[in-house]
Amino acid sequence: MTVGLVDAPAGVLARARRVAATVLDPEVPVLTIDDLGILREVRLAADGAIEVDLTPTYSGCPAVEAIEQDVRSALVGAGFALVRVRRVLSPAWTTDWMTAEGRRKLTEYGIAPPPGTSAAVGPVSVSLGRRPALVRCPQCGSSDTAELSRFGSTACKSLWRCHACREPFDHFKAH
Repeated sequence: MTVGLVDAPAGVLARARRVAATVLDPEVPVLTIDDLGILREVRLAADGAIEVDLTPTYSGCPAVEAIEQDVRSALVGAGFALVRVRRVLSPAWTTDWMTAEGRRKLTEYGIAPPPGTSAAVGPVSVSLGRRPALVRCPQCGSSDTAELSRFGSTACKSLWRCHACREPFDHFKAH
């Protein structure tokens, strides 16, 4: 709950944002919440609390409570006495909010990142039996890949296999 906002020295908010931005995603621990784009806003309330808005990757994400607690702990550990974390569901998160650095980290970790853009205006197309969009293997870079299962190790990922190097890999689904 926002109590009322005050003007804060830019350094205080910048420091609070830097601290919050370092929190790792528990499901993909090479990504920070900033890499994912779920860290939406950091502000100072009239009562002196640091308020942080997070948008989960989807409303049922099982990691969101752990992330909220990790943000609180990181900020309190950095000397911010009063911290509030808000879950903001609108607008809904999209993989378009992921940073280029986050996409690079996914590839290095062995997870194929989502395509560059996912936001669509109008109806969302659904593939029924057709080959999904091109996904490059994060191991060898080949585009000779196939989806094995729409569901991977987490709800945000699907399971793929590369025909060139024969390795299985996760693909971060576009949302």
